[in-house]
Amino acid sequence: MEKLIFIVDDEQAISKLLTYWVRDKWKYNAESFATGEDVLKNLHKRPDVVLLDIMLPGLDGIETLKRIKAFDENLPIIMLSAQGSIEVAVDSLKFGAYDYFTKPIDQQKLELAIKNAIKSYDLTKEIQNLKENVKQTYSFDNIISADGKMQDVFKLVSKVLDNDISVLIYGESGTGKELIARAIHYNGKRKDRPFIAVNCASIPRELLESELFGHERGSFTGAHQRKLGKFEVARGGTIFLDEVGELEMVLQAKLLRVIQQKEFERVGGTEIIKTDVRIISATNKDLKKAVENKEFREDLFYRLNSFPIHIPPLRQRKGDILILAEHFLKKFNEKLGKKCKGFTRRALKLIYDYSWPGNVREMENTIERCLIISEGENIDVEDLPPHIRTEDYPANFDFAGPLFADDTVIPFEKLKEEAIRHALKVTNGNIVEAAKKLQLGRATIYRLMDKYNIEH
Repeated sequence: MEKLIFIVDDEQAISKLLTYWVRDKWKYNAESFATGEDVLKNLHKRPDVVLLDIMLPGLDGIETLKRIKAFDENLPIIMLSAQGSIEVAVDSLKFGAYDYFTKPIDQQKLELAIKNAIKSYDLTKEIQNLKENVKQTYSFDNIISADGKMQDVFKLVSKVLDNDISVLIYGESGTGKELIARAIHYNGKRKDRPFIAVNCASIPRELLESELFGHERGSFTGAHQRKLGKFEVARGGTIFLDEVGELEMVLQAKLLRVIQQKEFERVGGTEIIKTDVRIISATNKDLKKAVENKEFREDLFYRLNSFPIHIPPLRQRKGDILILAEHFLKKFNEKLGKKCKGFTRRALKLIYDYSWPGNVREMENTIERCLIISEGENIDVEDLPPHIRTEDYPANFDFAGPLFADDTVIPFEKLKEEAIRHALKVTNGNIVEAAKKLQLGRATIYRLMDKYNIEH
């Protein structure tokens, strides 16, 4: 796609010359305007660079510059002026101009400035797109759940997005603690700063202090140069301490100092390093019991536990199992180039009844394995791992009424619709009771009823 350059100059001869250079010599698209008001009306065309004269009738160049920047603060604007005034140049740059040229304009320098401005703008847009993709990835809409217990978790999370209170996320392995931590960061006020995750259980204890706080050259064998720790790298952002209950007492004391005084020293150093980070921690241990057993500092526990969030295991939110199975089926169909249509009813029953001790992570790995193994158009019992299919079911079991009376494979959307209809029938239309039986939130029930045109 060719780049578009806007030329704004009321002197017709200069405007024609610039258009000739831009369009005919440098092969960009070009549009010219005689006033600031005219160019402002056309910003929806999304130019890549604006060449803007300072002396314009009506709205002058500086005021036009300000208004363009209000529309798109990153759009590069190259100011042009017949005045050689330093003050005018300084004002232009102060209000966000990319560059400044006095007339008569040096053609070669202007061409180079335009090339560099386009590169800079393209890079800025690419970074913005990456940030937006990250934000969308960790949007709460992308955390797959319809269960009422998880909706309660999301409500709690929404309370801590724009403050710096310490959050401690409790949950079994595989429940998605880091996903929640990232969602907090990328939806909060620190979203444009780093998110640094540290697994306190996976790093050898003798190296963890250096990993967190850095070290000076020569501070220990192998320390050939200074290393910045995670608390320095994460400055202005968020540090996520996974399995924080595994920290030994010495590191617990140092972490407490960081929280209380917002400062620390590198290993082997004497310099006081100031830090500004948000701390989100996670654990699958009972830290209260660890405090009672003198394995975890009580003062640190209360600092980290300012805002506890408990993520229920998958076995306690059955309403998510079929939804997650559908999600992972679609994900790995795309990844593996498969065209699996779904699950047989017997496989689906086993998936639903399994306790999933490894939670969402175990289910994700299991569905991927099933798709790799499966040679049919549907995942069947024999495709499931042996520990899941230890209890098989007769071919005529009844899962949710007549819909499952034979070996027909049911599309997930139809399955969810019939589950809602069946629950409402069993509860005589009592939505609160139906929500409880389905382990879904009432808001989710209403949304699905609207989606499937279920009247009440």
